[in-house]
Amino acid sequence: MAEEVKKTEKTTGKRVLQGVVVSDKMQDTVVVAVTRYEKHPKYKKYLKSVKKYHAHDKGTNFAEGDKVEIREAKPISKLKRFEVITKK
Repeated sequence: MAEEVKKTEKTTGKRVLQGVVVSDKMQDTVVVAVTRYEKHPKYKKYLKSVKKYHAHDKGTNFAEGDKVEIREAKPISKLKRFEVITKK
């Protein structure tokens, strides 16, 4: 029975990222900064890179400084391609 449940569950295949809300000034939108550590191919040094994503926040539930998870979604507007899932 447990094997059947695993077969029927489908993974969404959408990226889930963790970051910090850096702006909540727009209506139903937050800007989330996601930090990554990447290893330089030649020098083997780890570099910190930060990328900002616009995410859909229905109801404006999150404020600046909140740690959140965002998930890839269908395009909502020109810049929004993610939606906020949960607060960490």
